[in-house]
Amino acid sequence: MTVAPSEFEGFTPEAVQFLVSLGSNNARAWLAPRKGEYERLLKLPLEALCDALAARFEARGLPFRSDQKRSPFRFYRDTRFSKDKSPYKTHVGASFPYLGMASQPPAGAAPDPDLPPADGLRGNGGYFSFGPGEMVVGGGMYDPGKERLARFRSLILEDPDRVRAGLDDPGFVSEYGAAYALDSLKRVPPGFPPDHPMADRLRWKDMVFIRHLSDEEAFSRDLPDILTYAYASAMPVFGFLAAL
Repeated sequence: MTVAPSEFEGFTPEAVQFLVSLGSNNARAWLAPRKGEYERLLKLPLEALCDALAARFEARGLPFRSDQKRSPFRFYRDTRFSKDKSPYKTHVGASFPYLGMASQPPAGAAPDPDLPPADGLRGNGGYFSFGPGEMVVGGGMYDPGKERLARFRSLILEDPDRVRAGLDDPGFVSEYGAAYALDSLKRVPPGFPPDHPMADRLRWKDMVFIRHLSDEEAFSRDLPDILTYAYASAMPVFGFLAAL
């Protein structure tokens, strides 16, 4: 059954306070009688935000997927391998996979086998998080896999100007600052020069970028437009990653 889009009216400071209280009472017994508050303050606004972003992505021709069912992250923590058995996250968030390709084949032509398919690019996409001290817009490639990492590192040696054009685009840097890695090797991998000008990027095992949202932005009814602008500013990076 198709779910009708809902209108985004903004998050509220009350939603943040709810998450702060949850952090101090992270138990099913506490949340169960407050499920209605959780849905009113967090779940429904996040779903409405995803609907609003879907409309804006389509209007601007931005190749991201956003919908209220698949985009939001689960509110339940995965506690299987954690000593902390608190059942709930203390923030809400969503991801918006980048579905485009850096270059499309001509009509009737077979897709380039060296490019990833246009219906899902293994972790390349936009990200949004809302919570106490964690109002963030960003994106990147969280789990590139060995083959894509190898192509990225080889490209640094073979065509460094292309790497700089993708990751150092002025509009992107103005919005986010520099991209960085959540996880890096301690040393440049074997076969690559340790004194390379981009040796730090040769050590990357992933690539992300974020911008912290102000309270004014996070609580604004214009948040869908703010996020859309932020993701559009990162299009050179998304396209570069998609072509790896």
